[in-house]
Order: sequence, then C-alpha cells, then structure tokens
Amino acid sequence: MSESSNYVPPKVWTPPASNGGTFANINRPVAGPTHEQALPVGEHPLQLYSLATPNGVKVTIMLEELLAAGHQGAEYDAWLIKINEGMQFSSGFVEVNPNSKIPALMDRSAAEPVRVFESGSILVYLAEKFGAFLPKDVPARTETLNWLFWQMGSAPFLGGGFGHFFAYAPEKYQYPIDRYAMEVKRQLDVLDRQLANTRFVAGNEYTIADMAIWPWYGGLVRGELYGAGEFLSVHEYEHVRRWAEEVYARPAVKRGRRVNRVFGDPETQLPERHSAADLD
Repeated sequence: MSESSNYVPPKVWTPPASNGGTFANINRPVAGPTHEQALPVGEHPLQLYSLATPNGVKVTIMLEELLAAGHQGAEYDAWLIKINEGMQFSSGFVEVNPNSKIPALMDRSAAEPVRVFESGSILVYLAEKFGAFLPKDVPARTETLNWLFWQMGSAPFLGGGFGHFFAYAPEKYQYPIDRYAMEVKRQLDVLDRQLANTRFVAGNEYTIADMAIWPWYGGLVRGELYGAGEFLSVHEYEHVRRWAEEVYARPAVKRGRRVNRVFGDPETQLPERHSAADLD
C-alpha cells in the first residue's frame, strides 16, 4: 500500500457534512421518506419502479423473458426512479420498499396488492407466479437458488466495493482498490470454473440465476461496468465471456436492458415502458 492516513476513528461516529464522490448527495444514515409523493400507477397489474442499473435490469430481463415465453399476465408498466434525485425516498416508494432501493414491484393482479422488493425476491416471486425459469425438480431448483443467492451476496463487493473505489470515490486509494479487485477476480474465477462445465450458470437450463448474474458479471466482462475490463484482465475468463455473449444475444435480454435506461446511446434508452410497442 502506497498511501498513508492520519485518520483516527472517533469514539462515536457522526455523519460528515459532505463526503464527496458520486451519489454522495443521496447518502444518509437514516431510513424513511424525505418527502410526500405518490407513485404513478399504470394499466397493467405489474407496476415496476426502477432504473437500469444492474439490479434493475435483472427484473426487466425477467419480465421480457416471461412475455417472450407467452405469459401475457407478465405485461407491466415500468416507471423511472431517478436515484440521483432522491426519488427513492418519496413516501410512495418507501411504502413499496422501506429500504429505498430499486427495483421495487407492486403486483395488483389480486384484490390485495402485493409489494415485492429486493431484486432476488422479485425474481423468485415472478418465477413462482408464472411457473417459469425456476426448475421444479428439487436438486435443480436448489442449485438455481444457490447461484441466485451467490449473486446477491457477492455483487456488493463488485458494486459497493470495487466499483465505488475504482470509479466513484472522490480520491483513488490503492488499498481498497486492491482489496476489492482481488475479490472480484476471485468471484470471476468462481463463475469461470462453473461455466467450464455447464452451458448456463445453474446447469444446462437458462434460469433466474443467469438473469441475476448477467447484468453484473456479464456486463463486467463485456466492458460495460466501470471501464474496468482491462484493469481486471477480464479476457482471462473465457467461459464467463462465452456465457455473457450467449445471454446477451437473447432478444428478451436486449429488450429488458433498454427499459428505464437513461444513459448511453439514445437508441438504447427507454425511460419508461408501458407496452411492448414501446420497445419496437
């Protein structure tokens, strides 16, 4: 480590007036709403409130895959939540997700609406609701859930750890970048070893495990996350790259990754989605 620091933690931590870095303006040490604002509601039973971050893309891919498989009940409205503007702290959003993180889903198909938050929970809920992309056979189902929860536990090291210190922190420090780069490369090696023996992550069947993992690790090896492909030598993970390209080629994946997207090439952006025609 080449840097040194004179920082000594106080006995009791208090939040700084400003800690700099991307998204610093929405960081706070308490939960709950900051303002009153109801969420919009469209015509479909499924109402998604999200942004096309990797966690948001998981769910729009799942919904587009369900529609492609013929599940018409999966039609949905996707409303844009601008997290940099603090829309996730509105009273309406907090009612759907008290943790104020995207994505959040309301299912209004029954008499009593159901709220679903946390991307992994949404994927399982939709898979069970429509009987798709989650095997019913116990060993295969368990393996799918193994990898789904692997992603849920691993991605914070990639996003909040490596991505933050490599791309978003106000200053570059070697220690945290080295720490999290090492862990991200270990995770890529875990995936690469698995995909050396299987077509998809949980086996030879495409499942919600692939939908959860692809926006993070597929995006990383395709050079779409943090501009870190060369830094992390992602070319080394040939099986992950093979899988990432196969998943990317799926039409529903191409459609899903456009929804709630407000960055990149204009033709790839679709801030809101209210019908299949919006993507055509």
